[in-house]
Amino acid sequence: MTPAEALLIIILLIIIAFIIYYYFRGSSGRVEITRPMESRVDEYLDRRFESMVDEWALMNRQKVLKWREDKTKIVASDEQRVNALKEFEKNMHATLSNLEERIEALEEQTNR
Repeated sequence: MTPAEALLIIILLIIIAFIIYYYFRGSSGRVEITRPMESRVDEYLDRRFESMVDEWALMNRQKVLKWREDKTKIVASDEQRVNALKEFEKNMHATLSNLEERIEALEEQTNR
């Protein structure tokens, strides 16, 4: 092998090594060879998720769980109120129908 061929092989190996380094640069090693682009995007999103949540003013899981817990208590309280109002409505209908019967009875007595 001549020195020119050896130099050409070394340059070719350096170029290949640079391409591989550039492709996997910043990677934590979870890049899959079968789907390199998708795994790079997934890795990027995993690394930047917290900053994107802060940047876009999104809620994290703890805040969502606390919000859900607070709202569940409010909804349960509202459901109890609605049930109490339905019971009141039922009692009022019974009372009104009783009063209407009494009024009709009184009208009949006065018409005689």
